[in-house]
Amino acid sequence: MKPTESLEDFYKNKSLSLPENYQKGLGHFNIFRSEDCFADGKMTVQYSRRDFYKISLVRGNYRYHYADKSIDVADWTLLFHNPQVPYTWEMFSDEMSGYFCIFTESFFTEKIKGSLNDLPMFAINGKPAYALTLEEDREVAAIFTKMTDELHSDYAFKYDLLRNYVLELVHFALKRQPSETLYKHPDANSRITSVFMELLERQFPIESTSQRFGLRSAGDFAEQLSVHVNHLNRAVKNTTGKTTSSLIAERLANEAKALLKHTNWNISEIGYSLGFEEASHFNNFFRKHTQQTPSFFRNV
Repeated sequence: MKPTESLEDFYKNKSLSLPENYQKGLGHFNIFRSEDCFADGKMTVQYSRRDFYKISLVRGNYRYHYADKSIDVADWTLLFHNPQVPYTWEMFSDEMSGYFCIFTESFFTEKIKGSLNDLPMFAINGKPAYALTLEEDREVAAIFTKMTDELHSDYAFKYDLLRNYVLELVHFALKRQPSETLYKHPDANSRITSVFMELLERQFPIESTSQRFGLRSAGDFAEQLSVHVNHLNRAVKNTTGKTTSSLIAERLANEAKALLKHTNWNISEIGYSLGFEEASHFNNFFRKHTQQTPSFFRNV
């Protein structure tokens, strides 16, 4: 897995020049046609996390890998990417077209209520892909076209308008989600479970062999959350039906799968980065949770 891709890396990897008005650390927005960012007719996307948000209108057939999940997507799709979740994709067709825009969180600072990560499509474990009909594809493409025209205009308040276009894409997707999936925490148990899950997810992805998974036990998380471990365990069990330890183990196993499939690190290095001092301990853990050895899983 590659380290987090910065905005500077993005422009360099696409053989693009940084915009003249680009200033590191400040709000940034840009928009592109996907076909303009192909390399030798193929779109190459490293499996890694980015330090910016991205919204894509993608046309084609491909498999999208994000975090520890994979989905097959065909025809017309609206995709949302957040800086916390690594992703890549495999193309299954020779032609792929569309648009995408990139922007930093600071582009929206003080412009929206709450955080971008409160939106379902940008939330950790949220739904990133929205299948479109042909007519919906045309509607979304029209929004991207307006973005492109506005970005190159000399209108004094164009960035305010561009923020509105981004939010229009967000609401376009939200309106196609059943309202019952827009989740609100009903009680204290649910809230503390949500915070635990977010803290667990923040430790991923593992991006180098020198990085180590630090919070390994329910007690570690309880200390970070300033609650008694028994209180955390009860809240998690009541909310999810699973123990705190089993959820930690499941997430570790999923990260192990991602590292085995998307890096060339040896198995000992992967085990060590996930907190296992001995390769045999990692092998036993992986076999227990997947019924396969790491070597077998990697080579399937």
